Amino acid sequence: MDAFGHLLHGFSVAAQPLNLAYVFLGCLLGTVIGVLPGIGPAAAIALLLPITYGIEPTSSLIMLCGIYYGAMYGGSTTSILINTPGESSSVMTALDGYAMARSGRAGAALAISAIASFVAGTISVVLLSLLAVPLAGFALKFGPAEYFTLMLFAMTSVAALTGPSLAKGLLSMFLGLMFATIGIDLQSGQQRFTFDLPELQDGIGFIVVVVGLFAIAEVFSGLENLLKGRSEIIRMSGSLWLTRDEWRRSVMPILRGTGIGFFKGVLPGAGATIATILSYSVERMLSRDKAKFGTGMIEGVAGPEAANNASTGGAMVPLLTLGVPGSGSTAVLLAAFIMYGLQPGPLLFEKRPDLVWGLIASMYIGNLVLLILNLPLVGVFVRLLYIPIGLLLPMVVSISAIGIFAVNGNIFELYMALGFGVIGYVFRKMAIPVAPLVLSLVLGGMMEQSFRQAMTISGADPGVFVRSPICIALLAASTIALSIPFIAPLLRRFAAARVAA
Repeated sequence: MDAFGHLLHGFSVAAQPLNLAYVFLGCLLGTVIGVLPGIGPAAAIALLLPITYGIEPTSSLIMLCGIYYGAMYGGSTTSILINTPGESSSVMTALDGYAMARSGRAGAALAISAIASFVAGTISVVLLSLLAVPLAGFALKFGPAEYFTLMLFAMTSVAALTGPSLAKGLLSMFLGLMFATIGIDLQSGQQRFTFDLPELQDGIGFIVVVVGLFAIAEVFSGLENLLKGRSEIIRMSGSLWLTRDEWRRSVMPILRGTGIGFFKGVLPGAGATIATILSYSVERMLSRDKAKFGTGMIEGVAGPEAANNASTGGAMVPLLTLGVPGSGSTAVLLAAFIMYGLQPGPLLFEKRPDLVWGLIASMYIGNLVLLILNLPLVGVFVRLLYIPIGLLLPMVVSISAIGIFAVNGNIFELYMALGFGVIGYVFRKMAIPVAPLVLSLVLGGMMEQSFRQAMTISGADPGVFVRSPICIALLAASTIALSIPFIAPLLRRFAAARVAA
């Protein structure tokens, strides 16, 4: 009841006309920025932080949070329509979302993305209001060993459950880990695999890889079809809205994705990325049609999108209650708090309850604003697919090049994106999944650091990875994930033999 009273007071703050305008502006800017590859929520908040000078702290932070969760949603649009994830957390959406668009169900994919984002975002804010303090205490139980086993489980589950072949999935994962080692070693300061190229000292950026593997590879495939005379404009089939069967199949993935996204968001690290991986893996494991994932299963859009947006509410838990940022975006938000002379933590709830609860209440309103903004635009967005391929492919190349160049202004990264486009095209021809490569590249650096920290703390004793119940559970889950491709065919043959008998 105490939290309910505080929340009502927060709504009185967030519902002020000026703050409502800032909620709307933040959601609008975030959605537009999320559509552009390369400029994710962290970069967007950092770029727009200077314009908040002179604005009252509560209004400023409300707008910045609107940019945060607006950008988390916006990445799904290009993932679904042109197979170009704006950031790592949108990769899993692209796997089935783009396949749905190719089969004429782009409207349904965009609609379930908006609805899943709204439901997950709203539930995550409810959980933030009720469970912030106890969940922050649980997050402190995760040390380097727990993070290592968590990331190991995330990568093995995607490698094992994405694509028809475990060997090809593992090959893709190990290639991603190899690319993740390029750059300066954070502990020794030595260059690794840079070939004396200054451009590689900071490693290979995520956006370079993802734009190459998804967008540029799609352009190559489109050119091949155009030259062979197989290209055609995608026609929408049926309603732009969801069918009754699609509604039925989406409800539980949204709820499961919300739970996974929120609780993963509470843990510091690549919350949204790992959350979407885990959600997609869970839906594939629970599905009766595992082989159809990647061909346009709506569960593969609903679950990851729910996890993606629920993680924003989860990431606010350690930020507000402990003053510890759980992601790059919340780290920039922490800088905004400090800029205004505010230190997030338990004392902030006592000293500035109007700000804290006004911010939390604004997230309820912001999720509704995102739904109102984006659902009516579904019909507009799907019209992009009616553009002739001769015009659409140059548009994809232009958007991709702008997104890459805008990050660092580096021409060399454009050439790298072209190289990864060739890799992505070859992967398609050989039926090798690209998702394990992208996600192991994203998580590889953090996984290596967690491993080294755990070994340093334990005095180089590998037993540190089996001393914690959390570690043991995650290692067991990794083993199960790797075993499923072997066990599932045996179970199917056994069931068929029973039926025949």
